[in-house]
Amino acid sequence: MINHKKINKMKILFVLTSHSALGNTGEKTGFWIEEFATPYYVLADAGAEITIASPKGGQPPVDPKSELKDAQTPSTERFYKDKELIDKVGCTLKLSDVNQNDYDGVFYPGGHGPLWDLATDKTSIKLIEEFYNHQKPIAFVCHSPAALINKKAKNGEPLIKGKHVTSFSNTEEEAVKLTKVVPFMLEDELKKKGAHYIKSDDWTSHVKQDGLLITGQNPASSEAVAKLLLKTIKGEK
Repeated sequence: MINHKKINKMKILFVLTSHSALGNTGEKTGFWIEEFATPYYVLADAGAEITIASPKGGQPPVDPKSELKDAQTPSTERFYKDKELIDKVGCTLKLSDVNQNDYDGVFYPGGHGPLWDLATDKTSIKLIEEFYNHQKPIAFVCHSPAALINKKAKNGEPLIKGKHVTSFSNTEEEAVKLTKVVPFMLEDELKKKGAHYIKSDDWTSHVKQDGLLITGQNPASSEAVAKLLLKTIKGEK
């Protein structure tokens, strides 16, 4: 049973990437707005108090492709009009100043940025392990499951070994023509670490939960991931 606070006291940590360079292309990357905005509002509207952090603190980079017309949703439109939240995103806490004891769960939005920094960031690795070892849910969507590939369980094995997970798939990466740009193919890397990787059709909502671990395949999955995180924190089935 998860030891959680009353719902109106629920506190959730969001972790955004600080990485802005899309490999050696000269193009920019960062976090995907929809994968941040939709879960943020799902959880905030349910009464959660949300803190935002990133490896470097301050303003995290936005993936410019997430600002294109075809990537917009009601949540992104709400975000663009939300000056308070925009200002909050602009001054994220430094990840090294965050303590898991202050939160009931953690959510990692995607974008390609996490493939470069959160996959290997030692502070993030330790933080995820601490959340998990203290029986608190950890949630990821799209490319942010990259933050799991170097995490260890208490027995020293990869945290995701034997776990049912999903993430941005190889075929989705091929569709956006970045297979030769990304540092690794996330689907392949999760499988190498012993995860039971399961995907659905490209660009459709698909979420897997294995105990405290919640993962979503792509931007369309972000709302479902947030709702599962909320239910898990509340102890609902």
